[in-house]
Amino acid sequence: MSVDVLTAGESMLALRGEGPFRLGGGLAVSIAGAESNVAIGMSRLGHRVAWAGRVGQDESGSLVTRTLAAEGVECGGVVRDGDRATGMLIFEKRLPDVTRVEYHRRDSAGSRWCAADAERALSLNPRLVHVTGITPALSQEAREATHALVDGAKRQGATVSVDINFRSRLWSAETAAPHLRRLVSGADIVIASPDELDLVGGDPAALIRAGAREVVVKNGVAGATAHEADRTVTVPARRVTVVDSIGAGDAFSAGYLSGWLDELSLEERMERAHTLGAFAVASHGDWEGLPRRDELDLIDLASGDAVR
Repeated sequence: MSVDVLTAGESMLALRGEGPFRLGGGLAVSIAGAESNVAIGMSRLGHRVAWAGRVGQDESGSLVTRTLAAEGVECGGVVRDGDRATGMLIFEKRLPDVTRVEYHRRDSAGSRWCAADAERALSLNPRLVHVTGITPALSQEAREATHALVDGAKRQGATVSVDINFRSRLWSAETAAPHLRRLVSGADIVIASPDELDLVGGDPAALIRAGAREVVVKNGVAGATAHEADRTVTVPARRVTVVDSIGAGDAFSAGYLSGWLDELSLEERMERAHTLGAFAVASHGDWEGLPRRDELDLIDLASGDAVR
């Protein structure tokens, strides 16, 4: 079996409340994880996608694998860990456009993902491997696994994409920087915000000289800029009403990488990235509102239009 893209990391039980968590109330139950968000986004666009990682031998782990399978994501590289629980995160909406995230992932099954797991996942022979800087923050074991996946992907001739995705609640900038620099050194495609670039050198041109083919810098509502060795392209973001900003970066990555697989031009890849980002922020949840391929053009309809 071979797949277009392999993503790997930690996917968790996700609980979403509409107000302060300490006051109780109802919670929506789903799954979340940067890499599995990208997997779902790309699967909905028709690509053959696999996700690899560890989940517990528990109902939360079953929800993760069942949800991904229902979205057409191959889960043959997922390990069910009988000794550790599936991680969890809580999204707490504190203001209409401000969400606070609480992690429960220390010593989780996902943090035990190891180099042997990564090597097994590479048997899927992916064209593209996508990882983030979140997984190396989980544990030394997960850090080694991420590097093993990248190194193995390079040996197999796969293209490697890295979204830096720094999470200050998981590790400090000082601790993260050397590990992220090592991760980026093996990347063909680097995706980051300007402050994340500062952790790995701060200069897209330097990253390209070091081996990256493309460096994509996300600037939120201001749009994004893609750098190649001989040119730079800036594309503005789509203007939509923001419902939930969580998941926008993962959706952007899914759109960009989908365009890369489809051999679109750099400008077209950026347009697709922004389209998926717009769908993400215009709907609740990390991935629930992401479009299928035949829905991409919906973003161009006028406000209030109905499709009949």
